Order: sequence, then C-alpha cells, then structure tokens
Amino acid sequence: MNSTQPAGQRWSAERYVRNARFVSDLGAPLLALLAPRPGESILDLGCGDGVLSQQIEEMGAKVIAVDAAPDMVAAARARGLDARLMDGQALTFDADFDALFSNAALHWMRRPDAVIVGMRRALKPGGRLVAEFGGGDNVATVKAALIDGLDRRGIDGESFAPWYFPDDVEYRGRLEAQGFIVDDIALIDRPTPLPGPLDDWLDTFCESFLFALPESDHAPFKAEVVEAVRPQLCDDQGCWSVDYVRLRVVAHLPAKKLATK
Repeated sequence: MNSTQPAGQRWSAERYVRNARFVSDLGAPLLALLAPRPGESILDLGCGDGVLSQQIEEMGAKVIAVDAAPDMVAAARARGLDARLMDGQALTFDADFDALFSNAALHWMRRPDAVIVGMRRALKPGGRLVAEFGGGDNVATVKAALIDGLDRRGIDGESFAPWYFPDDVEYRGRLEAQGFIVDDIALIDRPTPLPGPLDDWLDTFCESFLFALPESDHAPFKAEVVEAVRPQLCDDQGCWSVDYVRLRVVAHLPAKKLATK
C-alpha cells in the first residue's frame, strides 16, 4: 500500500496479493481502533487494493480510498469502491471526513509534514486519525544488508532507501505541531512471517534498491542480500520472517476548526 511512489518502486496488485496479503490481514486491530460508525465519512489514505476500505464500508461508513499507484486504484475500483489516484503528500480534501485511516502506507511518504498538513485539512473539526506504518527500526536487518550491498558497489545505498521510519517521539511532535491531539502512539515490535522466500519480498518492497543497478545485477544482488540476512531471518525449516516494527497512532483534532498554518 502506498500513496506516493519512490523512484523505481512499482506496485502491482497481482504481485501484492501473492506476496504481501499479510499486510492487510494484520490490519484488523487497526480497524477495531477506528471503530467506524454507520454514516461516517472516512478517508483511507494509501488504500492499496482496497481490502480494508471494503471492510470499512461493510461496517456502514462511506469511504473514499486514495493511492498513488494506478494498478492498486484499479483493483480497489474493481471492488466497487470510490478509489482515486492521488499523492498522499498533496491531498486535495477540505474538512470532508469524520475520520482518516491509513495502514502500512505513511512510511512510503518522504515528506511527512506535507502529509500531516493534508490529513489535518481533510478532517472535519473533531475528526480522528487512526494509522499504523513502519517506524523506528522497521525491517532494519534487510535494510542494512541492502545498503551495504550497494555501498560495496560504490553506490550510496542510503540514498536509495525509499522509506520514512520515525520513532514515536518524533512523530508525536510533528502531529502536535499541526494541531493534532495525540491519544496514543507507540512502537510495536511485530516480527512477521512471510508467505514465501525473501526474494519475493525484495521484489515487492525493495525495487528502489534494485533499480540502482543494471538489470543483469538484480539476481546476484538479491542472492547476496538473502545470504547476508539468512542467519537472522530464516529458521531451520527454511521459513522466512522480517523484523517489522510498526508505529501505531490514534489522534484527533479539536472540535473547533484549526487555522491553517
């Protein structure tokens, strides 16, 4: 799920279903925190293929779902959703929603203050925000191996990292600076089993690193990364997991409309 696409990162709904369905499957606790009510208007920011948006609608809310990936938006529309192609760093809504929901998307947006300003503007006075995304040391083991692999090739690996992984203190400060009242914010360690080999996960989420290299080097580079992290992330039965850390946020706006900064 994403709402702005880093250079080199491409999103395929079919590939996402095959390699990353666990992302939306693990969103159930977040839906419980959202607790959508019949008749509410809710924005799903970074909707992906719309699985969670559809569940929110089934609870009686009216959902607008946005994502920056055309293939994901098409998949969400195929579910009958009002899904729109939109950059999460340039939301165009103005006091339209009772709540804003986002699962596994905000870490793809490298301009967090622009995102937060847009979220604030999109919500009605008193509106609430419920979000979860990568934070802190999310996927640190694989990220380090990817960066090291590029560094050894004379390429600045850090410059190809497509993610924004804040800690709870930083993100609370950004939210509060834009007028949000933070009800709860926490980093959650969540080691996550993969449905298949790590190569598939790299293809799905790490294309920006791969596109730093000629296509002929993609396979050997991935093999090198896989072997580097195998001792930490692959068990004796050959099953892979990744060291996910999630930042979960529940916040709301004051009942009086905020002045735009």
